[in-house]
Amino acid sequence: MAEFVLVAGAWLGSSAWDEVLPPLRAAGHGTHPLTLSGLADKRDVPAGQQTHVQDIVDEIEGRDLRDVVLVGHSYAGIPVGQAAERIGDRLTRVVFVDSEVPVDGGSFASGWWQGQATFEAQIAANGGYWAPLDVADFEGQDLTDEQIARLVAASTPHPGATLTEPAVLSRPLGELPTTYVKCLLDGPEPNDTVAKLLTSEHWRLVTMATGHWPMFSQPAELARVLLAEAA
Repeated sequence: MAEFVLVAGAWLGSSAWDEVLPPLRAAGHGTHPLTLSGLADKRDVPAGQQTHVQDIVDEIEGRDLRDVVLVGHSYAGIPVGQAAERIGDRLTRVVFVDSEVPVDGGSFASGWWQGQATFEAQIAANGGYWAPLDVADFEGQDLTDEQIARLVAASTPHPGATLTEPAVLSRPLGELPTTYVKCLLDGPEPNDTVAKLLTSEHWRLVTMATGHWPMFSQPAELARVLLAEAA
């Protein structure tokens, strides 16, 4: 049986996975949804990019987890990809869910579609945090009003240092056994970095006909995808 370690994207803590966990547990797998430092109930804990990497490594090594399927959504793909390299043979597979992936020396901010300076200015203007989205920002993402309300209620400001500090990779990410889940309503194609990685024999692509937050919009289908990757 696998041990699923699940890390949600910006603004969100472990509760983001609440509706995904029951099918994984029913199939006999271990589940370890993780709240990163500086978010949700850990919002008062100072955090940088490497803090988040260490949060994930500590969860896995502290619990002596083996056969780990390490799941990262959105922003969390950046620390998850780094942590995956550091846990050695404890790792069975990485699953990136519509996520960013780490680039050695790069950050979340450096890949921002409006430019790094614009993104960093937003953070500076908000006291060093990335402000959560509001209700209107979730339109067109296959979410019901109730699901959007849950998302908004679960969100807390995201510590800016985790988004601007560089990732550190010790070997090519394409060497890791990896599945990339592309949520098609958030764009039909993976970004260029992911597309290049998908040419690796160790990577494979799965698509979902939903928006960027499938743990809210299609939790049962996301659980089915994850179970297939643990087989």
